[in-house]
Amino acid sequence: MKIRRPVLVLLFLLIPALALSALAADSPGKASIQILKPADQAQLDAGEAYPLEYQITLGPGDDHFHVWVDGDRSPGIHDLKGTYTLPKMTPGVHVITLKLVDKGHVPTGPQKSIQVKVK
Repeated sequence: MKIRRPVLVLLFLLIPALALSALAADSPGKASIQILKPADQAQLDAGEAYPLEYQITLGPGDDHFHVWVDGDRSPGIHDLKGTYTLPKMTPGVHVITLKLVDKGHVPTGPQKSIQVKVK
């Protein structure tokens, strides 16, 4: 059986592409942070506790994350999808930030922030 030249060229191009695709599937993904609720610029009532709904994908070196409300940090959170109850906030503008950290609680870089207005 004789293999034609165009088929050989196609195989030489296709095999490395398939190998790279398999390697990419086995390597850890890129970190991502989604804050599902409350929305950025949401208006909240003072003295109420609100749920923060989130979805996290850890990247290389990430172990867990913390929620920051202004300058106050939550305990470490290991659930990658769920709800965290925000503390009751006073009137004004507040910044809510999720930061990915390593096992030593050192931020690894990825973070996402929203602002809420409390009346």
